[in-house]
Amino acid sequence: MSEVVVVATGTANTASVLAGLRRAGAEPVLSTDPDVVQAARIVVLPGVGAFSAAKEKLDEAGLTEIIAARVREGRPLLGICLGLQLLCDASEESPGVAGLGVVRGNVTRFSDEVRVPQLGWNTVVADEGCRLLQDGAVSFANSYRLERVPEGWLGAVSSHGGPFVAAIERGAVLACQFHPELSGAYGQALLRRWLAVAEAWAGEGEVGVSSAKPSVHTLTRRVIPCLDVKDGRIVKGVKFQGLRDAGDPVERAAAYEAQGADELVILDVSATTEGRANAAETVAAVRAVLSIPLTVGGGVRAVADAARLLGAGADKVAVNSAAVLRPELLTELATTFGRQCTVLAIDAAERPEGGWEVVTRGGRHRTGIDVVGWAADGVSRGAGEILLTSWDRDGTRSGYDLALLKAVTEAVGVPVIASGGADTAQHLVDGLSAGADAVLAASIFHDDDTTVATIKAQLAEAGVSVRTSPEETT
Repeated sequence: MSEVVVVATGTANTASVLAGLRRAGAEPVLSTDPDVVQAARIVVLPGVGAFSAAKEKLDEAGLTEIIAARVREGRPLLGICLGLQLLCDASEESPGVAGLGVVRGNVTRFSDEVRVPQLGWNTVVADEGCRLLQDGAVSFANSYRLERVPEGWLGAVSSHGGPFVAAIERGAVLACQFHPELSGAYGQALLRRWLAVAEAWAGEGEVGVSSAKPSVHTLTRRVIPCLDVKDGRIVKGVKFQGLRDAGDPVERAAAYEAQGADELVILDVSATTEGRANAAETVAAVRAVLSIPLTVGGGVRAVADAARLLGAGADKVAVNSAAVLRPELLTELATTFGRQCTVLAIDAAERPEGGWEVVTRGGRHRTGIDVVGWAADGVSRGAGEILLTSWDRDGTRSGYDLALLKAVTEAVGVPVIASGGADTAQHLVDGLSAGADAVLAASIFHDDDTTVATIKAQLAEAGVSVRTSPEETT
């Protein structure tokens, strides 16, 4: 396998991309050297971040025209998420900033009629004649999209408040709005097909005409195991106290993906209270075996902390205490890495007089901040997702706080993950019915009372749209 050059834009989840390419058989290296990118046979333009920040990095590195020329010439290139958007003419995310203009069309924001960002697994339908793209379920994390497959390209479409482009292909050039490196077996198979075409590329310019038609798609509900980690081991307790050992995070991560987990969350439960940085080595070890999205939180106090986690293998970063102390951190993260990468984790405790207040430091510090108001404020500052944990229910297996979920989901327009108290499939159904877009659980999985596959089968029987079919492996 030839060396694959991954463009280091400084705003991407490059560790996840590198790991995915290695699993597909490639030998990837990071570079922003124009000579290296120009000479490379195969190039990847990854994407987690903001349009303007990524474009500025390309301009500063002298890579803008080099990458545009590669696409025009049909030389092997893969654009991922923001990487696809950068190839277009412009984006509503960054008015006045020109894209590379080699994929004709402007990128627009999803309608406010749906949750934005789109986070999770959605189905895609490929044009007849596609060599690379196939029908299946893939992982998205985006607020903006290209609405139509451009003339001269073949593509796959999906829908979130209306049809949009999931991916396009032309010869050895592939650009995906979704993340193949985080799309499990489907994504690995797609990467292998693209690498095979890229290896065999001999300068032929294959051009197809799109025949994409709008189809019915469903953004599935996510089931997310949570790994609370301390000193490199999974721990679990009740109301964040009485922690007990619950296994090795790498082994558990691999097992949960095999069972059908839609993504994972790692929370370093000691990072904030002990005033230390998150254990990036644990994140890197988990990423090495994982091909689904990974959110990491604990000890994130600045953009540099988030960058370190993304560099280790995270795809999203969650902030809690630091955002309470300095709310502008949410804006800084969203500006640098994009809203879809910025998760506001809220630990909520019931008030005797009614409602809920934000608690920090493992529940030991009651801030007096209203949870619903803080969630709305956090979203206005840049949070693209809310991880909402009921402190009162955590580890009790008494079910999610449905009133809390309903209050927060009605107050924000971004996806909300329900956390704290799950014990049965019915609890998860109840949480989703209360407005949650995803459901998180820990004890029921760590104690081997059930599996992700069993829970998802039960959710499907209850009429919940989940990703249950085995993904393509060839």
